[in-house]
Amino acid sequence: MSASTARVTGGGRFGWLKPPKGGPGGTMTLIDHIRELRYRLTIAVLGIVVFSALSAFFYEDLMRFITAPYEQAKADVMAATGGAATIELTNVGVVSPFTLAVIGCLLAGLVLSTPIWLYQIWAFVAPALLKNEKKYVLVFVGAASPLFVIGCVLGYIVWPRGVALMLSFTPQGLDIINLLDMVDFLQKEVMIMLVFGVSFVLPVLLVMLNLAGVVHGFQLAKARKFVVLGSFVLAAVVTPTVDPFSMLALVLPMTLLFLVAEVVCRIIDKKRGITEESYAEFNPELDVGK
Repeated sequence: MSASTARVTGGGRFGWLKPPKGGPGGTMTLIDHIRELRYRLTIAVLGIVVFSALSAFFYEDLMRFITAPYEQAKADVMAATGGAATIELTNVGVVSPFTLAVIGCLLAGLVLSTPIWLYQIWAFVAPALLKNEKKYVLVFVGAASPLFVIGCVLGYIVWPRGVALMLSFTPQGLDIINLLDMVDFLQKEVMIMLVFGVSFVLPVLLVMLNLAGVVHGFQLAKARKFVVLGSFVLAAVVTPTVDPFSMLALVLPMTLLFLVAEVVCRIIDKKRGITEESYAEFNPELDVGK
């Protein structure tokens, strides 16, 4: 293979193992952007897989941690019903234990590898930033990583309360046994943890997009009421238990973090000298006043 051909195809057989260098000033062709995305996704997935494999060595402790919300929810329901409720957590089917192990380890791998895949997100967007703005990578990863973990922890805390609320609708005085499928229980637990985690990271992504010149503070201000309304709609759709407690636990932090992101974006715009009027002047085709 010639040098020119190797350059076009990505450096030969193992070209996918490294990102494209790009042209002067960090410019890239469409093919280079696709190669860059492939590389970043590969590194992110490898990080998740490696940490998932490592978490398998602590499988028993991991399962105790995962089932703790069930124990908490069961204790709350038993206390509310005077011990009259019957609740059992079960594995249904031959492959359920294996599915349970895979989901649990992948969740642990995703959380533990947070700095890795967050850095890959930043690295994919970084070529669009100015040279002096690329230094914010540590700030982005340093802020987004704990926010994602905090969001997951909050979802973990909220989950048993939602489960207890849903189970409290079981009619009393009837011989009804609540059999909870362990795999289904874990899938919903993972979903609510990830929803909370990603929601906590979104404001940091907004600031990153502001640095890249995609969004501006005044635009976020105009979208504020729609974001609040959208937060309620999103919480109603994605929270597995659709109980008011879980919804508010998601909406309130999302709204607060969005307001913080708006303030930060306004500060960045002010330092750059970007205002709504100046933006409209340089973008006459956009009616930003609406």
